[in-house]
Amino acid sequence: MVPLGLRRKHKRELEKLTLTLQPFKTLKFFTLAILQHVNRSVVFIFTHGFLLMLLTTAIMAVGVLLVTDDGPHRKHVEVVLEYLRFGLWWVALGVASSIGLGSGLHTFVMYLGPHIAFFTMKAMQCGRVDIKSAPYDTIQLNRSPTWLQKDCSEFGPPMFSSPDGHEVPVSSILGQLQLEAILWGFGTAIGELPPYFISRAASISGSEGDEIEELDGAPSNTNQLKRWFLSHAQYLNFFTILLLASVPNPLFDLAGIMCGQFGIPFWKFFLATVIGKAFMKANIQTIFIILVCNNQLLDWIETELIWTLSFIPGVASVLPGVVAKLHAVKDKYMAAPPTESSNFKVESWDLSFATLWNTIIWLMLLNFFSTIVSSTAQSYLKKEHEKEMAALKKKLVKPNETVD
Repeated sequence: MVPLGLRRKHKRELEKLTLTLQPFKTLKFFTLAILQHVNRSVVFIFTHGFLLMLLTTAIMAVGVLLVTDDGPHRKHVEVVLEYLRFGLWWVALGVASSIGLGSGLHTFVMYLGPHIAFFTMKAMQCGRVDIKSAPYDTIQLNRSPTWLQKDCSEFGPPMFSSPDGHEVPVSSILGQLQLEAILWGFGTAIGELPPYFISRAASISGSEGDEIEELDGAPSNTNQLKRWFLSHAQYLNFFTILLLASVPNPLFDLAGIMCGQFGIPFWKFFLATVIGKAFMKANIQTIFIILVCNNQLLDWIETELIWTLSFIPGVASVLPGVVAKLHAVKDKYMAAPPTESSNFKVESWDLSFATLWNTIIWLMLLNFFSTIVSSTAQSYLKKEHEKEMAALKKKLVKPNETVD
């Protein structure tokens, strides 16, 4: 029996092991954990995957040669690199969205949602959807799409029009944004794998995951909902996982934990998650943003809202002025950026919304990496605690054996 005081001591040490409270100790354990993982990986590669390592090295050498060597293939290599950068960017945002950037912030709200909204408004403004220079012409880190600041005359005459203005079909806009949405959704599916693997490893070792242990703590509405979910975990199958992944679901992490705990096969869990998140949920969210930013839908909502509010006494006389101001704001936002006609330069601070936004993003990324470092260090310390308790148990058992 391990003394209760030792368990409490270990718990306090884990709680204090963060970069803010114990930076040097945290970095020390983080470094030891990384070295331990590297050592295990090297041993595994040399014992099981030597041919795979040779093949990977050969592919990397050919890639470096193609990138550094000038020739007729250079243009094709650059295009391939652009596609790789584009794919990795949106997949990485999806992964970051699943883990919340360490602060619970959704990258759909930060990147994919605004990208869909800007493209939809630009397509509605110009009356055409072929405004990208290439499929990878999207919002990326420190890079804006080329079509965002262009005048509509640079794309040519409108392809879609109606007596009331430009009317672009939702399906045409969706076709131009679907690749980004699917890649982002695929990234969110990858981001759901760590809870599954951690829970599966805990199940194989005969212990429970931290999430399940937390349910035994103080009661709360969230814990009650999680307990209900746990009690119905026997109904988890391919279609149940698919349904849970296809809708916004803050408890899907718990679904991954339950699938790992009850031995749901990996490919069943991952395939259902990919289909639900990449091909259903991401497309539903994309269509919703397109509909919200579609002028015809906004005009219909405005008409119905004005008709409803006109029955309220005193509101009918105020509505025309409010509607006129809203139209002025919308027209100003949808208008093309003015061209610079003056050579007069004014010195000013280079402080813009984009600069502030990027600063916020970098701060959240730092918070995210800080969380990773602290979690890795705590995991290493927890294993050391387990070794210490195992050694103590052996010492307590040995005297009993001698007495017998």
